[in-house]
Amino acid sequence: MSKKTYAMAVRDTLLSEMKRDDKVFVMGEDVQVLGGVFGCTRGLADELGADRCFNTPIAEAEMVGAGLGAACAGMRPVVELMYMDFTLVAMDQIINQVAKTRYIFGGKAKIPLVIRGQEGIGRGNAATHSQSLETIFMHFPGIKVACPSTGEDVAGLLRTAIRDDNPVLFFEHKALYSNKEEVPDDPDFMIPFGQAKIRKEGTDVTIVANLLYVSRALEAAAELEKEGISAEVIDPRTLVPFDYETIVNSVKKTGRLVTVHEAHRTAGWGAEVAAEITERAFPYLDHAPIRLGAKQCPLPFNVILENATVPQVKEIIDAARASMYK
Repeated sequence: MSKKTYAMAVRDTLLSEMKRDDKVFVMGEDVQVLGGVFGCTRGLADELGADRCFNTPIAEAEMVGAGLGAACAGMRPVVELMYMDFTLVAMDQIINQVAKTRYIFGGKAKIPLVIRGQEGIGRGNAATHSQSLETIFMHFPGIKVACPSTGEDVAGLLRTAIRDDNPVLFFEHKALYSNKEEVPDDPDFMIPFGQAKIRKEGTDVTIVANLLYVSRALEAAAELEKEGISAEVIDPRTLVPFDYETIVNSVKKTGRLVTVHEAHRTAGWGAEVAAEITERAFPYLDHAPIRLGAKQCPLPFNVILENATVPQVKEIIDAARASMYK
């Protein structure tokens, strides 16, 4: 184990996989010299060469299309998008090409493509550079979706993503990049997709959160504990595949469910989880599931207004309290 930042966990895992397999390469805007906006690819080109980590034009559809072609040809490309908001620019490539190519060819084509980058609030990047869009990609079969909340999860999930023969969208959160924690050094450390993590055990209410909101849910749980409310906090880690079994088992114990994420509340992944748990564990629910998410408006540039748009710790606490009453 080594203590490193979330951003360094990304960089070190990429380097480790590139050394292990010469078919792995990285491309994206400013990745070669600058190392991207947050330095997640810094030094890769110096160590392994500019043919293994190189810059692209500002053309996300081209980047994703080139990545798809390289994956079809037997390479294992990692495409870095400067902001995951820019997946929207490459939507036709991602949804109609990347997600469907393996199916169209009857499963014979392998698509070992990782599309990764950062999203979310925290820097006042405004409406088109701060969105949380991971929910969108749950809707389209053929794509896996990973959302690591810790450096350890970055290392384990990114390694799994790179070695997977299916396309993976890998969402990192800009507000987590500076977090420092213990990360395994094992070059074969992997975390299976579809395996949620119980971050804190509890008996009264289940709180399901991802990315930045895992830490906020844990903060809320600590405050609730002072009131005698025992909250269980679950981090799904991957949205596709999704580990419903862990959440069902938790709800059977607690009888209550709160979902919280930074994505907009309307049609967010929390709504899907609430619906699924209602179907699977309805007899065990003592209260209707409660969903928290961003307000239905664009994210403001002003940081104070930005914070007013997304759920805060107090709202998680209030939701957990409300779930205690029928």
